[in-house]
Amino acid sequence: MVQFEELKIAVEELKPEIDDLADALGLKACESEIEQLEYKATEPGFWDDMENSQKILQRTGLLKNKVNGYNDLVSRYEDTLALIEMGDEEEDLSILEEAQTEYEKIKADLETQRLSTLLTGEYDKNNAILTFHAGSGGTEAQDWAEMLFRMYGRWAERHDFKVKTLDYLDGDTAGLKSAVMLVEGENAYGYLKSEAGVHRLVRISPFDASGRRQTSFASLEVMPEIEKNVNIVIPPEDIKMDVYRSSGAGGQKVNKTSSAVRLTHIPTGIVTSCQVERNQFQNREMAMQMLISKLVEIKEKEHLDKIEDIKGVQKEITWGSQIRSYVFMPYTLAKDHRTKFESANINAVMDGEIDGFINAYLKAESQGTLSDGE
Repeated sequence: MVQFEELKIAVEELKPEIDDLADALGLKACESEIEQLEYKATEPGFWDDMENSQKILQRTGLLKNKVNGYNDLVSRYEDTLALIEMGDEEEDLSILEEAQTEYEKIKADLETQRLSTLLTGEYDKNNAILTFHAGSGGTEAQDWAEMLFRMYGRWAERHDFKVKTLDYLDGDTAGLKSAVMLVEGENAYGYLKSEAGVHRLVRISPFDASGRRQTSFASLEVMPEIEKNVNIVIPPEDIKMDVYRSSGAGGQKVNKTSSAVRLTHIPTGIVTSCQVERNQFQNREMAMQMLISKLVEIKEKEHLDKIEDIKGVQKEITWGSQIRSYVFMPYTLAKDHRTKFESANINAVMDGEIDGFINAYLKAESQGTLSDGE
């Protein structure tokens, strides 16, 4: 039947791209590294260094996921061709719809895996540290910041990334004033770096008895988590440490003890804080790691030779230069102002379905077609 023949041709046209993807992903190197890591795991004393052994197991799992993801793509490609041939032989048009759906899924998966090969930056493979700040506007903006916090948490869960809240400051009535989230997983920073900037919300405010439409802003900073063994030394006299009592929504996010730590980097004014670890020492260590990550990110972004070249406090957020708008009223639309990618399913977006935005950014960045935010 002509419908099956046309679909078969479309599916077969994906084969060269699938074959090229194996080289782009470096699957042979991945399989070789997996073999080496698995051998290490069998050596005597492997578990003596728990931190290192966990890193090896985590790395092994990540590599296996990459290999398995590609193998699954190939299997679904072959299964879809078999399904098309069966439908054609039986002249069963009910199979055509199923095969068409599988074809669309294969295309989407192929695109996602191909885009992952664009993550070649020095820190793209690292975990990501996300810092949320509510804009001016009180409760409305604080509620919006919490909505974003949930959105990125849901996105991370969809991708089997581990999420950890490092810091959380409640809003006055609802939402949050600021929060810090650690997203752990391969290429977390590579994907999420595109999300840094100001996010705008337009909706009928649930906090306004008059039911007026409100515009609110929240900002998101994204930085890579820098490995502890990175050789960066910050003089003790450049650090101011404050200790305070932890606070969080209903005790769910943080430990309410007097062990929370806030560090201020005196030369730049950069502040990091952590309040979720068990004691003051652990909180200080995490806050210091966040500070180093932030300084390294600025150093790389500004193309500086060393940390000491960073001058002064970084620029304040400009609320007029949002990267994305989320409109709930009078219509529903989430639109990225840099790539022009948009989605009318605002509820799905707020539930973490933002791969379309991330993929559009990576593609535009590789092609040099990114626009500035509005």
